[in-house]
Amino acid sequence: MSSNPIPQSSGGGGRGGGTSDGLFQKPRDPSMAPRHYRTPRSLPDVCPKEPTGDGRGLCDGPSVVADQHRWTVYNSKVNLPAALNDPRLAKRESDFFTKTWGLDFAETDVMPSFYLPNITREHFSSYLQETAQREKIHERCKNVCPNKDDLSVPTITNNHDKARAELEQVPKIFMKPEFVLNDPATFNAVLPWSHFSVAGGKNSRDVASSRLLQEKLSHYLDVVEVSIARQISFRSEAFFHAMSSQHELQDQMRETADAVAKLRARTAAIDRVMCRGPLRALRDALTRNNCVKLHNKLKLMAAVHQTQPTVQLLLSTSEFVGALELIATTKEVLQQELQGIHSFRHLGSQLCEMERLIDKMMVADFSTYAQSDLNRPFEEDSQVMEKDRLQSLVFGLLRQRKLDFLDIYSDEMIRAAKNVVRQCVVKSVSQISEIDADTVKFHEQMRLMTFHQWFDLLLDIFEHFILFLKRIKATLSVIRNVVLEVLDSSQRSRLAEVTSATNHSNEDEEESGGSALHSGEAELAYLTHEGLFISDALNEAEQRSSITAQARAQTRAEACGSDSASATTESSSSREHNSNTTSSLPIGGAAAIRESNISLLSGSSEDVMPSDLELGRVANNVQELLYTASDVSHDRCVKVLMTRAKDGSLERLSSAEFVCLSQAVESFVKDTEEECGRRSMSLRGALQSQANRFVQRFHEERKTKLSLLLDNERWKQAEVPAEFQDLVDSIADGRISLPDRKHTGSEDRKPSEFLCVDGQKYAVVGTVLLLIRMFLEYCQCVNDIPSITTDILTRLTDLLKHFNSRSCQLVLGAGALQVVGLKTITTRNLALASRCLQLVVHYIPVIRAHFETRLQPKQYSVLRHFDHITKDYNDHIAEISAKLVAIMDSMFEKALSKYEVKAPMPSACLRNVCKQMAKMHEAIYELLPEEQTQMLFLRINARFNLHLKRQLARLGVINDGGPQNGLVMVDVAFYSENVQALRSLECLDLNMPEIWEQKR
Repeated sequence: MSSNPIPQSSGGGGRGGGTSDGLFQKPRDPSMAPRHYRTPRSLPDVCPKEPTGDGRGLCDGPSVVADQHRWTVYNSKVNLPAALNDPRLAKRESDFFTKTWGLDFAETDVMPSFYLPNITREHFSSYLQETAQREKIHERCKNVCPNKDDLSVPTITNNHDKARAELEQVPKIFMKPEFVLNDPATFNAVLPWSHFSVAGGKNSRDVASSRLLQEKLSHYLDVVEVSIARQISFRSEAFFHAMSSQHELQDQMRETADAVAKLRARTAAIDRVMCRGPLRALRDALTRNNCVKLHNKLKLMAAVHQTQPTVQLLLSTSEFVGALELIATTKEVLQQELQGIHSFRHLGSQLCEMERLIDKMMVADFSTYAQSDLNRPFEEDSQVMEKDRLQSLVFGLLRQRKLDFLDIYSDEMIRAAKNVVRQCVVKSVSQISEIDADTVKFHEQMRLMTFHQWFDLLLDIFEHFILFLKRIKATLSVIRNVVLEVLDSSQRSRLAEVTSATNHSNEDEEESGGSALHSGEAELAYLTHEGLFISDALNEAEQRSSITAQARAQTRAEACGSDSASATTESSSSREHNSNTTSSLPIGGAAAIRESNISLLSGSSEDVMPSDLELGRVANNVQELLYTASDVSHDRCVKVLMTRAKDGSLERLSSAEFVCLSQAVESFVKDTEEECGRRSMSLRGALQSQANRFVQRFHEERKTKLSLLLDNERWKQAEVPAEFQDLVDSIADGRISLPDRKHTGSEDRKPSEFLCVDGQKYAVVGTVLLLIRMFLEYCQCVNDIPSITTDILTRLTDLLKHFNSRSCQLVLGAGALQVVGLKTITTRNLALASRCLQLVVHYIPVIRAHFETRLQPKQYSVLRHFDHITKDYNDHIAEISAKLVAIMDSMFEKALSKYEVKAPMPSACLRNVCKQMAKMHEAIYELLPEEQTQMLFLRINARFNLHLKRQLARLGVINDGGPQNGLVMVDVAFYSENVQALRSLECLDLNMPEIWEQKR
């Protein structure tokens, strides 16, 4: 039991004493006052010692479990020596040794925390503003209804203290919530039987004890009852107020029940008089509508039932598009109008199976069309075969999203290309009696042909492939036009749909209001007839909204029908044929479906047809397929070319034959490029490979021929035939090529001694004439086969290098003595070789300019080979000139070493020298031009002066006008007269004073 609550007030008293006014606190029982308990000690040691005496000593022992968290000196926060010896203290504190050791032992100034804000009254301003209104209301209520207990607070306080003192007399065991007399311990505590005698008899002591116990318990009961009565007296008004409120509530509920009963009776009367008749009329109207809809459903079911026979009839006439549209329309009707019909539960799967069957039929029909179109004879025209059939197939395949039909055409195209080659080979072999087609394999038949027969076959294959590509291009053009028309129709219909949606926005709002009304009618039907017509009512609302949507879709279709007419020609014709065909049936189901659901058909077509991105990809694939056709044609021609080249026959072709082959291939490549719009490189690459081999063989043949000519060359001046002079003249006119045929009458003209080039005469050997013809053949190959320009240039430079090096070995190196059997290398041989080298050097810039016009700018670096060759040739010419000078130099040294200054004059030595000079002049005069002859004799004269000067110095003859000087001057005059008497040397400055030593 608890004591009465006593109102507590603040020290100031009254209502203004603070926020504790009016709050009651239960006083704390003195027996329950807080005591100072000893701090619970830690657990004892795991292995405690044996107890000896007081048990407290057991707890004071060390414990490895509990002592791990005990305070040690290392946990100290204050340093005792530092605190004792603090120099800042003026005098020591008096309570220093009586302080409690800890954090507060030393006086320290605690710095304010940087993380805690400075709290002021402003922080509570918002809270005070929020609670101000409620506090005012609270104070007003306290003033209006003051607590009666506040009037006699001292009396109540005294009564409370008295009741509390009385209640404290009652043992606490009676106040415990777990007080149960069934518990033996509780029972023994309340009724201490130990005070009574255990024996059976009753003595006076036991009687007195029991009476005392009874009086004590009665007293406890009185105290509790008095306390309860006091509490009830304090709250008596609240009890009476609750009882009176209960009676009032019962009266109000009774009045409410009467009002509800009257309302129910009035409502029942209204329902009986005003509602049952109209609701019955509404029910009859809904029933009639349901019957009409049922009749329409049955007619629609009858029409759907005729779908399969109609589809089979359309398929029998290859009207795939019409059959697909009918299937799509029927599927839409099944999903929207006839969903849940038990008799049609398998029709959807059957239609899907028929649709898959139509897909297979269209693919097979397209494959058959491709085979018949690509394999028909080339004698027919190249127009598209059965254009309407092709357009219908393409539209149907696009509608079913069978976008891989181009792969089928590609496979058929590859097979047809193989057949083209085979047919051409069979046709050519049948005209050649030497080849037995039954015993010789297909590839061997082409190798057994002569070049002209094989070349005619190749031209025939080229011609057939051009027709083949034209036929493919026409077919793919039809396919691409269909795809582009469908794409254009889709874009126009989408644009028209956007425009129509903008124009019908207001109508959509009205329709949404109407649909809301319909949904309200459906809800009314459900509430009225308890769900009997809920499905029909909802279906009717959906049907009305779908009819409105169909009307709008039909309007859009009519708006864009003229734009998309070209893309849907086949589908329109198929629909017309479908309606005409099915009109003779017992039930015109297909026509009824089209008339009532044309908007569903257009909507399904938009969903089934590929997207604009897919249509664009198909159009690009059509163009790529044309490129593939060109590549396939080139690949088959490469097979023909490589089959012929397997035994190396193409490498052994003559230049004219290979040029014909190259020109035919280039013409075919250009024709295919014009037809397909892209250049295929496989055939050109194969020809380039064969051209490289041809160039290798071409070069080896001419290099070998040149080597044989040089090895048999005797280095004598050859006569120049008229045809070579004409060849050189054509080069001078800018025609760097071999003449097509010999000029008429060139055989009647006599050969000349010299080759006239740009007004200069060149004495040449026969090898150089053939060399000129050889590099013209190289230039001709470049003209005929531009793709081998760089390779031919490299080979030509190699040929020129070979001529230079080999001629050097034979003439300067005296190799001709062993190879040809010459007795010696004369000065005439040397001069002739030099003149031949000069002729080649003259034509190197012409060849360079010719090749430069055939090269790309990025390939100009290969022209540096001509610069290197020119330098090598000039060095060779200089070496020959030096060799001529060296020959005379050795003769001068030998002759003048025996020279003596004595009569008779002129001396025999000088006579011999002049004779050798005349022979030299006679040998080279007709071969070298005057300028070169003069320069050569100037160098020879310089060597003569040098040797004569040395001999005179050795003899001690000086230019002093003495007798010996006079004899020498006679010899010098004789030498000068003889040299200047030679042709073209009349004005030669011999500078004879150089023979005398200059005076120092």
